[in-house]
Amino acid sequence: MNNKPIVNPYLAVLVGVFAVSFSALFVRLTTAPALIIATYRLLFTFLILSPYALFRHRSDLLALSWKQRGLAAASGVCLAMHLVTWFISLRYTSIASSVVLVTTQPVFVVIGSWIFFRERVSRLAMLGGALALGGSVIIGAADFQIGREALIGDLLALSAAILVSGYLLIGRRLRGGISLPVYTFYTYGSSALVLVCASLATSTPFAPYPPRDWIVFLALALVCTVIGHTVFNWVLRYVQASVVSVSVLGEPLGAILWASIFLREYPTVRQAIGAGFIFGGLFIFTRFSTSTLKVPASTHGAPKEC
Repeated sequence: MNNKPIVNPYLAVLVGVFAVSFSALFVRLTTAPALIIATYRLLFTFLILSPYALFRHRSDLLALSWKQRGLAAASGVCLAMHLVTWFISLRYTSIASSVVLVTTQPVFVVIGSWIFFRERVSRLAMLGGALALGGSVIIGAADFQIGREALIGDLLALSAAILVSGYLLIGRRLRGGISLPVYTFYTYGSSALVLVCASLATSTPFAPYPPRDWIVFLALALVCTVIGHTVFNWVLRYVQASVVSVSVLGEPLGAILWASIFLREYPTVRQAIGAGFIFGGLFIFTRFSTSTLKVPASTHGAPKEC
């Protein structure tokens, strides 16, 4: 296989950050319940990506053990819960607070890595994590003065960060032995199935919704998930994980910019201060944690076959 990338990986990172930065804005533009938004996002993503896995990786799909399939399903459940929790948070608090708080997930990933994988973290990384969590407290305190609902939204956003950390930790363990198309087939498939079942169980209507909502559902799947997340996974073959981790910090900046332009929703001074602590802390955290973690080689590179 030719190891030379077909496009500049650093340009691809910028494309990925640009794509995922629209997520919060798209959610705000819909009238549908958060559960339905998450359901269609994952369902459409699965339908877009599954034909490739079925035709090019059918033998690999069948070769997976039941344990691997179960772990992929668990990863999908975490992803489903993350999306629903985060989308609900956007109904309660500002885009600025929500996306910045969700970005704290690297801290929870490393905490989970320490608990489950016994991976060591440097003191500088812990300092960065403390600064990031301190910024979360500043945002929460600022939003508490705005109203109780804003604080609830902040707590939901932090919960979403913890849930996506579970998704990443399980995926990281699984990706050591299976390719990206196989992993996403089972993970996105189980996530979509869980969300469809949850919608049916709660009698949440699948239709009718205005045409704009359907456009947004498709955009969330195609732009934010297929392009954004897939690009990040592809880029890991050519650049260090720390580069991607730090670059993803640009997502909240993009989300805040789109909210300011399209929704006239501007961050407050205290939110900006809290965001500054979080961005600074996460920069230090990702810079000094990646060098101490014993990450499997497959998480730093592309899948064996893609």
